[in-house]
Amino acid sequence: MTQDMTQGKRQAPAMWRRENDSSGLTEPRVLVRVFLAPEAIEAGIGFYERLQGRSADARFTFGALRLATVGAFLLIAGTEEELRPYRATTGTLLVDDVRPYHDRLVAEGAAVVLPLQEVPTGAGFTARHPDGTVVEYVHHRPTAEGA
Repeated sequence: MTQDMTQGKRQAPAMWRRENDSSGLTEPRVLVRVFLAPEAIEAGIGFYERLQGRSADARFTFGALRLATVGAFLLIAGTEEELRPYRATTGTLLVDDVRPYHDRLVAEGAAVVLPLQEVPTGAGFTARHPDGTVVEYVHHRPTAEGA
């Protein structure tokens, strides 16, 4: 966190992650999505840190959204209009590499809702499983700046 001395407010950096590469994961990390109003992100982080007894391990932006991960939760803050396209997604799986998941899901008849693409944290896509469940799959890789 940085301190904005002119306003006296804490500003989250554009991207901070405790671990910036998920390629070593041996199993997916399941993240339950929590949707918040923009002004509620700090209180939400505090609540989920206290609930689980662990600190936030990532903060980043995606377009107008502000995101943070705390244990098993992915906090997503934005206006109702900004959040609307993401509410249908049940959860997020942080995996070692998204490509094998993408290929297996397509082979099993899943519909790719958002195509495999680079995202600020690495790469990801969203798929609707044959049973209708919508899941985002992401993998993390270091940025050019090392974040």
